[in-house]
Amino acid sequence: MNNLFDVGPEHDGQRIDNFLMARLRDVPRSRVYRMIRSGEVRVNKGRVRPQSRVANGDQVRIPPWAIQPHRETPRGGDYSWLDARIIHEDPELLVIDKPAGLAVHGGSGVSLGLIEALRAHRPEARFLELVHRLDRDTSGLIMVALRRRALLDLHERLRGNGVQKNYLALVAGDWPASRQSVDAPLRRSTLRSGERVVRVDETGQAAQTRFRLLESLRAGEIEYSLLQASPVTGRTHQIRVHCWHHGAPVVGDQKYGGERSLLAARAIGLQRMALHASQLRLPGWRGGEDLQLQAPEPVELTRALERLRT
Repeated sequence: MNNLFDVGPEHDGQRIDNFLMARLRDVPRSRVYRMIRSGEVRVNKGRVRPQSRVANGDQVRIPPWAIQPHRETPRGGDYSWLDARIIHEDPELLVIDKPAGLAVHGGSGVSLGLIEALRAHRPEARFLELVHRLDRDTSGLIMVALRRRALLDLHERLRGNGVQKNYLALVAGDWPASRQSVDAPLRRSTLRSGERVVRVDETGQAAQTRFRLLESLRAGEIEYSLLQASPVTGRTHQIRVHCWHHGAPVVGDQKYGGERSLLAARAIGLQRMALHASQLRLPGWRGGEDLQLQAPEPVELTRALERLRT
């Protein structure tokens, strides 16, 4: 198998570590960095550092052992289901309504991810990269860049106020209408089991989420609140942890919600986490008007809400 890769114009200026990780998805991140530092990876026959950048026309050598054929996917190679999930497409950006239960990329025991399915469905595409991520059990809008310049632009927007995202969240608890913002720093840690968790911690990174109470509901003795959540920052599990921190975990959240969250899900026949990335706004996209997109409410969430309302 050929272990030499030519760098095209769409990857001009990309860091070598990111260039490699996009191609070696089955290789652990730590191993990729060891490959670079040990000299197993060469650019134009020379050694590089992880922060070195490749240029159009460069030739990258990757050790043959690291290049593995793609694994078979559970969907048997039929990716036509993706077409019905596309909410928006232009020459630089693809926005997809990701279903709950589908990881955004493979790894950590997950053989199929959205980006792998998309690349298999569009083998002619020269550039397909995730702009951001959604948790596996969260549904809704996710952006995929079709050009490197769009990826860089959107990353810059995400660091500022250039992307506005709204989520629909059903939580187990009575959320007061007056609680319109949660500003609580978050810190990631790893348990002895290897599981990664996020907790509110004063030593963590700043995190802010704006909330709006849409509806207060009840089933028996269980109180529910339907919220619009708008993350100002983009920390891992931010909305889920901010809700849990204030005593109202997202319904069906197995990681942070505990038995209370799962009981609330069973009471209304919901078999997924009730978090949906519903709206996306890109001001002045591609120098034109604002791009405003909306993903329809998932059928299973709609049915659960109907049960609550009746």
